[in-house]
Amino acid sequence: MKRRSHRKTTGTYGPLAELLASPIAPMPKALRVHQLTRMWQGLAAIETAPLPTTDDWRVCSDAVNLMETLVDMGQVEDHRGLLLDAVAALAMAGKRHVAGNHIRMDGKGIQAIRAVLEDYAKVLEALPHRTMVQCHRLTEKRLREILAGRKRPHDVEITAL
Repeated sequence: MKRRSHRKTTGTYGPLAELLASPIAPMPKALRVHQLTRMWQGLAAIETAPLPTTDDWRVCSDAVNLMETLVDMGQVEDHRGLLLDAVAALAMAGKRHVAGNHIRMDGKGIQAIRAVLEDYAKVLEALPHRTMVQCHRLTEKRLREILAGRKRPHDVEITAL
């Protein structure tokens, strides 16, 4: 019989952080700048660095996952339809890495990730901080469900990078 781990994972934000976040003001500028800087640096590394790291892939993946959650929440719409292209590009880059190659994306994938990051930057400035904290919490919950084997039809398999 398989033993189950009873380890409780903790998220970036808890319920108290969600309650304390402003329901009308956007995320504080320092937090927005820090988050977006890491995401843009991750994309730049995937585009140009000799050996992009899994952290570079992970921060780009975070942006895409957060945008996907915002679409599911009804906060934003994917008018350009690039969200699924970005998911596919990150999945292919992850599979390349698992196969022993460098984490790279094709031109279409890079354009999709860039568009998602641009949209995410606009969303961070427009939506209330509480909505963004709720988005983080829901995204982390969805990722835990995927890792536990409960996937939605369009979810991509998560690999340990």
